[in-house]
Amino acid sequence: MTYTLPNLPYSYEALEPQIDSKTMEIHHSKHHNTYVTKLNAGLEKHPELLSLDIYSLISKFNELPEDVKTVVKNHGGGHLNHSIFWETMTPNYEEPSENLKNIFKENFLGGYDQVVLQFKELATNLFGSGWTWLLKSPEGKLYIRNYPNQENPLMYGDTPILGIDVWEHAYYLKNQNRRNEYIDSWFQVINWKEVENRINK
Repeated sequence: MTYTLPNLPYSYEALEPQIDSKTMEIHHSKHHNTYVTKLNAGLEKHPELLSLDIYSLISKFNELPEDVKTVVKNHGGGHLNHSIFWETMTPNYEEPSENLKNIFKENFLGGYDQVVLQFKELATNLFGSGWTWLLKSPEGKLYIRNYPNQENPLMYGDTPILGIDVWEHAYYLKNQNRRNEYIDSWFQVINWKEVENRINK
């Protein structure tokens, strides 16, 4: 078995005008595909690892052979991060449900508004390349944290729920250096139903 590039649940142009079709096409067909290709190549000496789904592979990061840890962190993380990224966006935006807002109230002082504020602040100020994640701890608590490059919360025992890619390739064609504009646009295409499902799993 090998890892494969997942199909998007919508067309490249579906998230217009918030996220432009050319960025989506390059991001998915080039960047994400490269992570998948390099992950498969990097695991050739350990074919037994190719039998694991990507969630299991990343979850076992600390147990992996030393000679594949860098490949899995960079390219396995890139594969999983992007897979979740695509699944948690939608062209058919709906506000968070009352149930999800109540979950946010239980976890963040200020509820949904605080989630948005904290997410935007962390993502805007993340230095260099990386991701901002809403994650669920093993105890069931929700947090928002930054991770460098392609690291994923599963590498540290937490469950990734919702992440924004703040590598420049995710927004530079449309927004140039205006990362804050991209983040504001992304909030208009979040699939809150999928977020709620992931929290409840």
